[in-house]
Amino acid sequence: MTAPRKTTQQTTRQTTRQTTQNTQKTAQRTTIAFIGLGIMGGPMAAHLVRAGHDVVGHNLSRLAVDVLVERGGRAATDTADAVREADVVITMVPDSPDVEGLVFGEEGILAHAKPGTLHLDCSTIRPDVARRIADAERERGIRPVDAPVSGGEPAAVEGTLSIMVGGEPDDVAAARPFLDVVGRTVVHVGPSGAGQTVKAANQLIVAGNIQLVAEALVFLEAHGVDTESALAVLGGGLAGSTVLERKGATMRARTFAPGFRIDLHHKDLGIVTASAREAGVAIPLGAHLAQLVGSLRAQGHGGLDHSALLLQVEQLSGRTR
Repeated sequence: MTAPRKTTQQTTRQTTRQTTQNTQKTAQRTTIAFIGLGIMGGPMAAHLVRAGHDVVGHNLSRLAVDVLVERGGRAATDTADAVREADVVITMVPDSPDVEGLVFGEEGILAHAKPGTLHLDCSTIRPDVARRIADAERERGIRPVDAPVSGGEPAAVEGTLSIMVGGEPDDVAAARPFLDVVGRTVVHVGPSGAGQTVKAANQLIVAGNIQLVAEALVFLEAHGVDTESALAVLGGGLAGSTVLERKGATMRARTFAPGFRIDLHHKDLGIVTASAREAGVAIPLGAHLAQLVGSLRAQGHGGLDHSALLLQVEQLSGRTR
């Protein structure tokens, strides 16, 4: 009996399915060097391991590397060891000088990564530094993508980060399968450095939102309003936000275990103010926020979560607990 002929639609679906499966198998054989296994980097690396990738980790703290190994990753002795055989290098470190050291140092990416390696920098750094790194890497055959992330520790753990991506279209397309593992909203926003510029804007908005939630909480408490009920109804209206949803309860409880430290937000607002000055853009509220965050840091609270801005509102209001 002759088998029925497949329709064009069935053949197309089968071809698409086979292509997808082949792509996934190829991606699962990818060796990824992940450098920076902190609050954000550790969960991100773990997601990539679970997705079937060969993840080689390096971190200043050996404990974070051991955790990755327990989750199925491998340990590298240093940056050179991590990147030497990697197809993809992901960096997730605190500041611009840290990324520059990983790229330009004697044990770094330019010295030891093979041509064609994809470098995804998920750190938050200055846009001009991102552009300079991208130019240097392209000259050496490395494919740079700036891909800073937003969402804090909860989104890193959940694999639902928002990722703003800068780079050449082909490089961004090659990076997307890996970014999709750790993020839910992955958007190519422009050429190299554009991702970092959008991240700077993100940090400006987040700081402003946290400050206003803090002021609202102190205001409500001063009037004797039940803040749990108040935040519930505020969250359902136009005042609702991810900051209110994720930070409201911990701010009410005055628990400021760091998901994103004041130290880092201080650094990020420095990037914002410098970039705004360079572009001739006025950010009066942003400049004030930078001073408030800097003041809180100067008081010794740099290791607390950025929602600790609430402490300063209380202090200014004479309501310190």
